[in-house]
Amino acid sequence: MLGVCYYPEHWPESQWAIDAQNMRKLGISYVRIGEFAWSRLEPKHGTFTFEWLDRAIDVLHAAGLKIVLGTPTATPPKWLMDEHPEIAPYDADGKVRGFGSRRHYSFSSEIWWKESARIVETIAKRYGTHPGIDGWQTDNEYGCHDTTVSWGPEDLKAFRQWLRMRYQTTDQLNEAWGAVFWSMEFNSFDEVELPARTVTEPNPAQRLDFWRFSSDQVAAYDKMQVDIIRKHSPGRWITHNFMGFVNDFDHFKVTDNLDLASWDSYPIGFVEKFPFTEEERNRWAETSHPDIAPFHHDLYRGVGRGRFWVMEQQPGPVNWAPWNPVPKPGMVRLWSWEALAHGAEVVSYFRWRQAPFAQEQMHAGLNLPGLDEWSVGGLEAHAVAGELAKLGALPDSSTAPVALVYDYASYWAAKIQPQGRDFRYEELVFRWYEAARRLGLDVDFVRPGADLSAYKLVLVPCQMQVDEASLAALRNTDALVLYGPRSGSRDGKFNIPENLPPGPLAPLTGTRQTQVASLRPGLSDAVSGEVSGAAIRWREYLQTTAKVVASFQNGDPALTENGGHHYIACWPDQALLSSTLGLLAKKAGLETIELPEHIRIRRRGNLTFAFNYGSEDWTVPVSGSFLLGGSVVKAQDLAVWA
Repeated sequence: MLGVCYYPEHWPESQWAIDAQNMRKLGISYVRIGEFAWSRLEPKHGTFTFEWLDRAIDVLHAAGLKIVLGTPTATPPKWLMDEHPEIAPYDADGKVRGFGSRRHYSFSSEIWWKESARIVETIAKRYGTHPGIDGWQTDNEYGCHDTTVSWGPEDLKAFRQWLRMRYQTTDQLNEAWGAVFWSMEFNSFDEVELPARTVTEPNPAQRLDFWRFSSDQVAAYDKMQVDIIRKHSPGRWITHNFMGFVNDFDHFKVTDNLDLASWDSYPIGFVEKFPFTEEERNRWAETSHPDIAPFHHDLYRGVGRGRFWVMEQQPGPVNWAPWNPVPKPGMVRLWSWEALAHGAEVVSYFRWRQAPFAQEQMHAGLNLPGLDEWSVGGLEAHAVAGELAKLGALPDSSTAPVALVYDYASYWAAKIQPQGRDFRYEELVFRWYEAARRLGLDVDFVRPGADLSAYKLVLVPCQMQVDEASLAALRNTDALVLYGPRSGSRDGKFNIPENLPPGPLAPLTGTRQTQVASLRPGLSDAVSGEVSGAAIRWREYLQTTAKVVASFQNGDPALTENGGHHYIACWPDQALLSSTLGLLAKKAGLETIELPEHIRIRRRGNLTFAFNYGSEDWTVPVSGSFLLGGSVVKAQDLAVWA
């Protein structure tokens, strides 16, 4: 189904029924409302004006729309900030991040928790059993604008309490942090400061704990809202809309309390957010890179335990990237179908109508700023609705043959101690995903420690800390496994393992790491053997009892194999990564196809989807019964066949 984000408080009430009817004409089934409306719902402390929202919900429901109601906690109103300035977050320099936009709160503020619980309970009581409310969204885009971590007095107080619960005594804290180094030992938890504004690098173990703490705060805050909603709105599902390339908190832990995951898909905007080369940015400026949206579809399907929505789909140019081009004709339709191909239950567009005022007035909607004129994106969404009606119900998604282990803690660890400026966890994982997709392989994202028995090939691009659950899952799988650089290189205290990296993985890989080198841009180390290419950015020196599949120029092992467990001792360039995944896919019995850089395919049940992000036609190399398109897939077009 299709959905849309709508803000009745932005438009004359006489327009609401017209908008609702036009949504139905376009093919919209779901509408999300309310997530930024606190100041209209409670203009003064304790003074509520729900009547307008009552009428808006009734109008939308009467039109046959299913409503997703957002809790308004992403935008604390001015009166609340004035009454309780301690709610505000702080940046790493200790400066208050003030009122005037959104997400201006600290997850650690006790007052903020109480006020959040109060408004969520008030709204849940009022609308929890309304027949028009189909589901709920908590808050909006946790972590957006670098708001996961705050560095103020409320955060310090909460962090100290978190440490007391975790370590019990300062002796255990000092041991865990290696605090004897540089005379950093503490005699009391009240002596602990936040790991910021130090002369040089703060203690990495302390920084990791502060990141763990900050992530736990997000999950606990969300659970508070979920518990309230479940109490007053039985039978409704609950989600949160996550962001792209935001790794500051563990999304798996947040979604443990939710019914499904959702995310906000802005494929072109994310071209500027991701560390692509300038050549790549220009190449994909008007279409997006073919793997940006799919990467997140597969990630959030995994985060949501098989269920996810796109809560906000880019419908045209956005306003927040350094450059904001107009998508090429057909791309809004292509992105919509691609989300559905990856298993999305609903694709919801942001927003119904472009706002003619405030911060997002340059952000496109399905309608132009005037009241009743569809935009180019609106016309393409209408086309998708017609095609969906023609195809009918899509088959359920099935388990992919390839699993990719995604570990938020490894992102934190690599940020804390990159060792090389360009060692970026999210980029490494993306390149592995890209290489698998270039071979036509479907990929499931799984959390560390998840059951791997259903897969034929498991990719672990980098898991720096391998706990018992993860080790057991990797030990018990019959799949071929490929481990990437730095896997097993730190224990839970951010120490180098006693047996040297890859630590707990050593019995599985048959390897032992003695040195590492970060390679500055322009340096590489050629690799040859059963696979070929080069190491860039990062190179490890191994001792091994395993089979050497490929070697560096000096004869050192670069890729090893030990009973199905493979270790690649570098950041592989595109050639090495492609040949390595091709070799392992063949060994695993997986059928591959070498796709052009602008073509991707995805399977959903008995259907196969092909998407063309380029300027050249592509001929489907198989025969089938085409449900959309045909055997020649034109630029910015797609095909679906059984």
